[in-house]
Amino acid sequence: MSVLERAAVTQYERYGACVVVPRGSYDIESIDPLAAVLAAASAEHRPIVLDASGITFADSALLNLLILTRKEADLRLAAPPPQLQRILEITGVDTILKVRTTVEDAAACPADGRH
Repeated sequence: MSVLERAAVTQYERYGACVVVPRGSYDIESIDPLAAVLAAASAEHRPIVLDASGITFADSALLNLLILTRKEADLRLAAPPPQLQRILEITGVDTILKVRTTVEDAAACPADGRH
């Protein structure tokens, strides 16, 4: 299996949050479907949990999308794989996002701005 898998997005509800589940590789060529799903979820004005466990590759396109979505919605990030976690730490984005180890923890975390 290639590291650069084809991107796919699904979603479901958990604890009142919209859980978005991207799978595969996300870069400038593949980010649009995920951006559309996150924009639609943001319009619902409820917490969004991005289950990042299935992301096999991410670059600045995904990082930018996360930052933009965080400005519009209560975005929580669950289970980022090591490569994405490293990007978040290097750029400091992990300090502005609510990053949790599981979807359950991310969905249950408070909406009061605490990370």
